[in-house]
Amino acid sequence: MRFQGTSAYVATEDLNVAVNAAITLERPLLVKGEPGTGKTVLALEIAKSLGASLIEWHIKSTTKAQQGLYEYDAVSRLRDSQLGDERVKDIRNYIKRGKLWEGFVADERPVLLIDEIDKADIEFPNDLLQELDRMEFYVYETGETIKAKRRPIVIITSNNEKELPDAFLRRCFFHYIRFPTPETMEAIVAVHFPDIKKRLVSEALRLFYELRDVPGMKKKPSTSELLDWLKLLMAEDIGPETLRERDGKKLIPPLHGALLKNEQDVHMFERLAFMARREGR
Repeated sequence: MRFQGTSAYVATEDLNVAVNAAITLERPLLVKGEPGTGKTVLALEIAKSLGASLIEWHIKSTTKAQQGLYEYDAVSRLRDSQLGDERVKDIRNYIKRGKLWEGFVADERPVLLIDEIDKADIEFPNDLLQELDRMEFYVYETGETIKAKRRPIVIITSNNEKELPDAFLRRCFFHYIRFPTPETMEAIVAVHFPDIKKRLVSEALRLFYELRDVPGMKKKPSTSELLDWLKLLMAEDIGPETLRERDGKKLIPPLHGALLKNEQDVHMFERLAFMARREGR
């Protein structure tokens, strides 16, 4: 099992090395990076590349580690007992399997994605230490131990919103996805838009990276936002000449709503555009 990227996902050599190292070590791969740099999609592409199933666990601020193992619905069992339902005789009818349980009992080795782990409270990673280490957990209601048939390939993503505990980090192989260079970004664009004009890509990338370099931006545009912007440029038939006429450090680019995602950045570029017009008089 070796990951080398896919036709739909441009993976750098250091990312390929990280994925394969995690698979060899049988440790979770902890992936960090800016939002929109392909962390979540990576798990999908690993599963495709290796011909494995993908189990996705998307973490929210209210998610508890226990939900990844199983949940016991005592309320439903109580209600059914009051109604004389025969199902109450078997407690297993009221146990809902979590994503880790699904991964542990899969017939073939799956890819298990734990997405945006830093959204949960600080205790969440610690609460999963033993289960991810031993690849087993105990179900108190039934008295059984669930052991992994095969250790899943675990991909954990983080947007760095919270520091993760040292004990958790020690058990992971870590990789930070750096923001793509213009050359890598050009390859990514080619995957998504194989028929796009090279001159349009060249001008759009120039403007995109100039935009990211403007000091004081609250949220820099990401890869996914660039792809949305290019799709709009093609749909509206905006050519490279239109982009070339604009100075990315002073004027708001066309269809900027795909790139600028908060009012502070929009207002900042409006002020820069106003100042540029005044200086040009």
